[in-house]
Amino acid sequence: MASSLHVNGDRRPSNTRHPTAPPTMMNSHFAPVGENPSREQYEHGIQVIDEDKEFNQHLSTYLSIEKIIPAGFNYHLISVFGSQSTGKSTLLNYLFGTEFGVMSEQERRQTTKGIWMSKNKRVSAVKDANSMAENILVMDVEGTDGRERGEDQDFERKSALFALATSEVLIVNIWEHQVGLYQGANMGLLKTVFEVNLQLFIKDSKTIAKTLLFFVIRDHIGTTPMSNLRNTLLQDLSRIWSTLSKPKGLENSRIDDYFDFAFCALPHKILQPEKFEEEVEKLSHRFREGYNDPKKSGLLDEGSLPVFLPQYHRRIPADGFPVYAEGVWDQIVNNKDLDLPTQQELLAQFRCDEISREVLVAFDETITPLEDKQAEGVRLGQPTVLAGLGAAMNLARSTILKDFETNASRYHKGVYTRKRAELEHKIDARLKALFQKQLSAANKAGVDQFSSAVSAAVKSGQKKGNNYDFAHIVDSEKAKALAKFEEDAQAVLVEGASWSTYQADLTLYKKDLEEVSARLRKDEMRRLATRVERWVRSRLGESVGLEFNKLGTGRGGSGAPENGDRPATEKDLWDRIWAVFTETVESAEGRFTDRARSFDASPEEVEVGLWRLRRKSWGVLRAKIDEEVMEGNILLKLRENFEDKFRYDESGVPRIWRPTDDIEGLYTKARESTVTIIPLLARFRLAATSAPPPLDAWIGSAPASTSSADEEDLAPIGGVDEDEGKSLEEEMTVLNDTKMQDLLVRFKKTADGVYVEAKRSAIGGMTQVPLYFYGLLLALGWNEIVAVLRNPLYFVFLILIGVGAYVTYTLNLWGPMARMTNAASNQALEIGKEKLREFLANTETGRQAVAMSGRGESIGLETLDRQGKKKVESEDEDDI
Repeated sequence: MASSLHVNGDRRPSNTRHPTAPPTMMNSHFAPVGENPSREQYEHGIQVIDEDKEFNQHLSTYLSIEKIIPAGFNYHLISVFGSQSTGKSTLLNYLFGTEFGVMSEQERRQTTKGIWMSKNKRVSAVKDANSMAENILVMDVEGTDGRERGEDQDFERKSALFALATSEVLIVNIWEHQVGLYQGANMGLLKTVFEVNLQLFIKDSKTIAKTLLFFVIRDHIGTTPMSNLRNTLLQDLSRIWSTLSKPKGLENSRIDDYFDFAFCALPHKILQPEKFEEEVEKLSHRFREGYNDPKKSGLLDEGSLPVFLPQYHRRIPADGFPVYAEGVWDQIVNNKDLDLPTQQELLAQFRCDEISREVLVAFDETITPLEDKQAEGVRLGQPTVLAGLGAAMNLARSTILKDFETNASRYHKGVYTRKRAELEHKIDARLKALFQKQLSAANKAGVDQFSSAVSAAVKSGQKKGNNYDFAHIVDSEKAKALAKFEEDAQAVLVEGASWSTYQADLTLYKKDLEEVSARLRKDEMRRLATRVERWVRSRLGESVGLEFNKLGTGRGGSGAPENGDRPATEKDLWDRIWAVFTETVESAEGRFTDRARSFDASPEEVEVGLWRLRRKSWGVLRAKIDEEVMEGNILLKLRENFEDKFRYDESGVPRIWRPTDDIEGLYTKARESTVTIIPLLARFRLAATSAPPPLDAWIGSAPASTSSADEEDLAPIGGVDEDEGKSLEEEMTVLNDTKMQDLLVRFKKTADGVYVEAKRSAIGGMTQVPLYFYGLLLALGWNEIVAVLRNPLYFVFLILIGVGAYVTYTLNLWGPMARMTNAASNQALEIGKEKLREFLANTETGRQAVAMSGRGESIGLETLDRQGKKKVESEDEDDI
């Protein structure tokens, strides 16, 4: 059997010393505290705590090198506890193949200082159910009762407490002859350790993992049966437990509530080396994983049972063990009143925070670019719907939670649950912001597309002759917009997030669509009102213009009745205009109402539209009336009215003025008749009532649903808008007194001109040539006429003159020829005068003649005018 034991794969040598270290080795080949050791030192092990109570900050590096960190919970921790120089390190080296320093047998001095750790180096050639567990961390604790520390038992107590608090299995290494002794068996130290352990770390047996106290009795020679040694140790342990000062609530606790016990005896290493190695080999097989089977309890040999049971594991993940161990040591050294579960919670908080930061890195890589895109869109005022956002958010969320769960769920459940909730809250806050901004962008894009689609459909319908149903267009586009929004919202839902719902946003979106629909409908009704107003303006322009043109058209023909009575086209002018106006507006109201119903407009909107139409129509009529009574237009109509009455008879036949006609009487009658039209035009009054039309009642008061926007483009109307301070009488005033007086004066001047023209025409008729003159002219010129007709030359010349005269008359050239003849004669006269002035100025004869005619006065060219006459000095010339 001895030939099969190996350390790190090497055969063990003789029993005189450990093969891996010289007799005086002090663990100098391990990674110590406070230095930067080489990688080769890490391969042997690490000093966890030195003799000065300093914790090694490189523990995590060692665990990484030994590949313990990725193991998670798949690791185990064993510590050895016992008096100095009892072979603890030697036992560990044989059991686990480690290379802890051993005592020099010649000097018998302290070898292990502080607490050392190494991973088990024993490698089984064949892996089976009895093979040693993997990833066993072995801690070699400084021995107790050493002469180097003397009575200073502080470090040995704290190191023993640290081993008890962190290890699954605490190997108590004692010699057989120490069993039954109080100090020799370390019972005093165990009592102190148990008591401090209860007060610092143990509060509730249901939340603290048990520890296996594995008593290894060394140099057992077999005189005392193993069962007796076991009973003695159990009795001693029970006795010291009963004497402990227990915390409140744990007075009735038993040692079995916190510890399990196992016992093993090993032969004398020096006297029985082969048997020692054989028993060590058997003992090594117990360091495997297993579980308690109540059905087999008492049936199996205790010496073959596994020691690594689930209830012993501290449930500290390997990556968190360095922090956890350092925290436990800190509590022990500083004697802080903090229990072990709290320390596990602190570790869980530390590690969960670290894991949270690590997993957030990948989350940020995915989400941050999406957040930046959204922020850029908002900054530019063009929020866009990001494609694939929902898939990215779901993947990022599930990945980060899964990674966090994988790495952090093995820590304290309460802390893990809380930290997971915190992480979920943190990422959900960012995802929710993305979610809300995506829905907001979808809302804005959908509203814009809806508005554009409705406007485009309306324009297309207008091009086809207004043959479109606005309400149908709105309903169709609204259904498309809602379907698109729900599609976008469904795509961005985050699975498992309670906030991932879009019902409220959908409701808001529907409200926005309704507002846009109402605005578009109002705009469409405004356009409809504009078209109707344009139609009203066109109809009123023709009708009202026609009525004004009837002023004075009483001439004969189609307008004159057979009985000779002129129709009352002047007195009932305003009645006819009001009738035309109301009929036109009523027809427009029918058009507006029918079209507005196709817009799905509410009765209130239709009522407001009709009210606005009546007000706008009155404005159109008032503008047309003002146009017709402009100074030039009304003066022209008055002249036409006067001329119709003055120039035409009762039958409508134009008059030819004779000197015997009563021109003055006809003039006076026509003028006075026309003058009466001016006050008629000055006021809009109905002939039946002699009062203004009921404009206020016809327009009506503003509907209750009228908004300020509906009134802002409406001109005030007197008698209707009381706050304008203008009465209905003032609104119906077409011409004020000043304009009436000015119009009367100008009309009379125009009428006077027509009268003068008529008088001239009558006088011109009196200067006719008598008929006898033509007979006398024929008798006296008969000989000349005959001479011309008989002479061929004269006759041909006469014919040519007649043809030329006819052509000139036909082409209307008499006027141009007369003007040319006149211009030529004037030019010849000017040239002759110029030549005469030159003769008088440049010749001696001319100067003498001028001198004689001036009777001694000095006359020069400068004293003559353009006609050659002497200039007359004017006293007022400078005043012109």
